[in-house]
Amino acid sequence: MPSIRIHPVPHPLDATVRVPGSKSLTNRALLIAALARGKTRLTNALFSDDSLYFAKALQTLGFEVQLDEPSRQMTVTGLGGRIPATKAELYIGNAGTAARFLTAFLTLGHGEYLLDGDPRMRERPIGDLVQALKQLGCDVQPLEKVESAESVCPPLKIIAHGLPGGTVTIAGNISSQYVSALLMIAPYAQAPIEIELTTELNSKPYVDMTIAIMRDFGVDVKRNGYTSFAIPLSTYHLPLSTSHFPLPTYPIESDASAASYFFAAPAICGGTVRVENISRSTKQGDIAFLNILEQIGCTIQETDNCLLVTGRSLLRGIDVNLRDIPDTAQTLAVIAPFASSPTRIRGIASARFKETDRIHATCTELQRLGVHVEEHADGMTIYPCQTFKPSTVHTYNDHRMAMAFSLIGLQVDGIVIENPSCVSKTFPNFFEVLKQLS
Repeated sequence: MPSIRIHPVPHPLDATVRVPGSKSLTNRALLIAALARGKTRLTNALFSDDSLYFAKALQTLGFEVQLDEPSRQMTVTGLGGRIPATKAELYIGNAGTAARFLTAFLTLGHGEYLLDGDPRMRERPIGDLVQALKQLGCDVQPLEKVESAESVCPPLKIIAHGLPGGTVTIAGNISSQYVSALLMIAPYAQAPIEIELTTELNSKPYVDMTIAIMRDFGVDVKRNGYTSFAIPLSTYHLPLSTSHFPLPTYPIESDASAASYFFAAPAICGGTVRVENISRSTKQGDIAFLNILEQIGCTIQETDNCLLVTGRSLLRGIDVNLRDIPDTAQTLAVIAPFASSPTRIRGIASARFKETDRIHATCTELQRLGVHVEEHADGMTIYPCQTFKPSTVHTYNDHRMAMAFSLIGLQVDGIVIENPSCVSKTFPNFFEVLKQLS
């Protein structure tokens, strides 16, 4: 599909939608289930490019992973910390979560492993995680020549003899996924692991989510706020089975990041959207985007496992730090031109190293639509716009660019999304669900 035109909705919204399972929860549960011993069924699992790269990597490593996409279920047979394959080549496309988690996971094995991705993945640094693993006694080598340890990117060679363990220091302001990767593998090290952060932690809710899932599988992390984490030598235990699901089962909540686009739609169009299978008590940090919507003038209600967002005719611009929820920055950025005053988004410097440089890409595409934007090192300032220019939005092969900018098309005629198939990374049926708003 080379492009898709978004048709404006000429009335206030009144719709109910359900979004796919959480990518963050699916990938963490896949890894932990593979480390547990026995079969775990993941229900409402996400079937997207990213999660399938992860699941297929586990299969390549010799794990039994059964994929039932019509039922949105994945069944993983864990081997108690053992990786069957002693030699494997893993390709993970542009799945950043898979790259970080698998790099750490492979150090538990015994053998030689190669991990590679697409051209953009080869530009996404992973050096801080590689250095942390080396501190723990692991042998992780870049296959391309690098100028500095911090600039290491895939492809990587991991020569594994188990994970020795010990104390590791790592910056927290590059990627919280590095910390999550170390946390999840730590119970199976040869000696206890303690993680000490040398900077403030970005995206704190994602580390909270990791620790919560570890607890669900029976491992408690001892922590000192967000400065240090001590992980005991332990094993993950299977979740409980039920009469409905005789296998040990772990349910995956709907994705809060994916839901953010439908939370945002009534801010632009007015009316109400109900998003099912998610609550404000979710483990997912991006649910805090609802707090942002309340600040700009929306109303939030919660019923039984369903969230309702109602838009108002007058939206306020805000000055907000999105360091902890950077994946929602583009969503706020496309609402901002409809506000009555400027919006300043701060704290998202790390977004420059995502699927694309999200700060520059967002500013560029808003400007092409006639919006006045100022780009900053850590974010952007977006001014109210009275007259939009019809345009084809370049997506830079970034799923969040495609999904966020589609929202402008719900109110502005002439918005065309280039390369809409890039949403398959996390939300393959996004445009079908978007049509439900009309």
